[in-house]
Amino acid sequence: MTPTDTDASSCPRCAWAQGDPLMQAYHDTEWGVPQHDPRMLWEMLMLEGFQAGLSWITILRKREAFRAAFTHFDPVRVAAFDERDVERLMGDAGIVRARAKIEATINGARIYCAMQDQGEDFARFCWGFTDGKPVLGDGRTLPASTPLSETISKELKRRGFKFVGPTITYAWMQAVGIVDDHSLACFRR
Repeated sequence: MTPTDTDASSCPRCAWAQGDPLMQAYHDTEWGVPQHDPRMLWEMLMLEGFQAGLSWITILRKREAFRAAFTHFDPVRVAAFDERDVERLMGDAGIVRARAKIEATINGARIYCAMQDQGEDFARFCWGFTDGKPVLGDGRTLPASTPLSETISKELKRRGFKFVGPTITYAWMQAVGIVDDHSLACFRR
């Protein structure tokens, strides 16, 4: 369900998505929608890592620049990035220029590709923690992390991913619909 253009501003939605048209569009069409495309799951995990210490709206406003800079988050192409690419990205004012996060994204692409080479589908890996079904939040609270995000975070870290602490992992779980944390009054619940 998506509100029409005429009632989009008055539609009941999660409080965090009120007031900014970009956040509203993201909330209304993407946040909490179960995502099963492995590449998109990886892209969102990388973007959530870039968000660490920043607001999501900052990343959302830069998302197209991130996509251009990281070859549309094609893991095979990003995995081949070298030090020249790191320097190129450090000079790109359109993205968050944090060397550790850039290097973590390149490393994350290599991990993604290694999983794929070993026959492990990233989407099955991600959804395997919930038996392929979204977890429904209580609709009243937005926790920073949960025991499930701690478990997934530990496994991501064990595999070598960076910027995947329990809080970042939980935000990613919400974004890709592994968790449905829309408020009770929200039209998306």
